[in-house]
Amino acid sequence: MAGRKARVADVHEVALGMPHVTVWQKENTERPIYQVGGKSFVFFRTARPDAFDPETGERYADVIMFWVESEDDKLALVSDDSNPFFTTPHFDGHPSVLLRGSRIGELTKQELTEVVQDAWLSRASNRRAKVWLDEHRLT
Repeated sequence: MAGRKARVADVHEVALGMPHVTVWQKENTERPIYQVGGKSFVFFRTARPDAFDPETGERYADVIMFWVESEDDKLALVSDDSNPFFTTPHFDGHPSVLLRGSRIGELTKQELTEVVQDAWLSRASNRRAKVWLDEHRLT
């Protein structure tokens, strides 16, 4: 059975549901940065010149960045054409993937939840990650 489609609100819900999360937000913006131990794991980006519509040149204003554990994890997400994840040359060598909010419904809520949880795990301290994994029997 396919789960319900993911929504941008799910990113906020799941990120806030992880332990030890703080939210950093620039004044006068609606673009939060979710952090664990002072390290960002989900980041709502402003429109930047590296992510744009190839037909119109218009910058994407709805890009969400998720940290990943490794280059292999990144490649697995961006190389699979069935996934809406992408990257840009600006992020070469950076352990993250990008996702447009307008395409988030191509994921199920469960798939998105796993991406957010993996992002948190990639940035949390070893101790915090182990405790969370033990509590969720995912070790």
